[in-house]
Amino acid sequence: MGFAGAMVVAMAVDALTGWPSQLFARIGHPVTWLGRLIAAIDAGWNRASDPPAFRRATGTAGALVVIVLSVVCGWLLQSMFPSGWIRIALVGIFAWPLVALRSLHDHVAAVANPLLGGDIAAARGAVSRIVGRDPAALDEAGIARAAIESLAENTSDGIVAPVFWGAVFGLPGILGYKAINTLDSMIGHRSERHEAFGWAAARIDDVANFIPARLTGFLFVLLAPRRSEALSCMTRDARRHRSPNAGWPEAAMAGALGVRLSGPRIYHGKTTDEPWLNEGARDPHPADIVGGLTIYRRAMLLLAGVLAILAFA
Repeated sequence: MGFAGAMVVAMAVDALTGWPSQLFARIGHPVTWLGRLIAAIDAGWNRASDPPAFRRATGTAGALVVIVLSVVCGWLLQSMFPSGWIRIALVGIFAWPLVALRSLHDHVAAVANPLLGGDIAAARGAVSRIVGRDPAALDEAGIARAAIESLAENTSDGIVAPVFWGAVFGLPGILGYKAINTLDSMIGHRSERHEAFGWAAARIDDVANFIPARLTGFLFVLLAPRRSEALSCMTRDARRHRSPNAGWPEAAMAGALGVRLSGPRIYHGKTTDEPWLNEGARDPHPADIVGGLTIYRRAMLLLAGVLAILAFA
């Protein structure tokens, strides 16, 4: 955890500023840069005419190119920094864009605010920006459920995981993780085009998120108003989720709020029959999104506090 202090810097800067829209308009964002590289590899290497085994091989090679390039860029940049606290500060500043602390909070709050006011249409529009399911099919409970699930899962993917790998390896770790996560989000899904080509991206993402997902779940348990229920739900239901990792923070949040999450949902007009997490509990209300955000803020403060202790130990 040699770069724990740097991750505290990154979290603090992002919590205060986010990624300014003016900066995004001028230069984009590191994830969009990665996205363009992945899209180019997907367009050039993923040919429908190739057999599945060959597409899996080229997809694996493409994923490794993106990951290795990201790690090398991070290592080269970090190697130019002076030693001591200046190095820690610079690593933290350069890691800042890769920690989506404020963005996640603001996107989920943008769902909660209109939903609390009874504006279902605005809430559907806001939730469509953070989940892939069909927003037109969501009622009030469905919108609240989608927002809470996104909050729980993306706390792990968007904050805890990059901070974890950044604390261990510095810029190579956090850049490498963001490359892995972006690959998974773009080509790691089970579609006809990416079933074979994105196989490696999905498997690597599963490995990279194994520890962070469980760490996120335990952070939620520690800060839950219903701590015993959160722990019981997480240990009982996490493995029922379709993802080997997302079930841990989602089940912990379900138990913490006393609501049921996951369950059947509609993607592109097709219903997927997912199992419930915390089955038998009530459906979430708009106020439960606010409760989830409260747990989220406290969990992030606890994470930053633990990192600060490690930095000064």
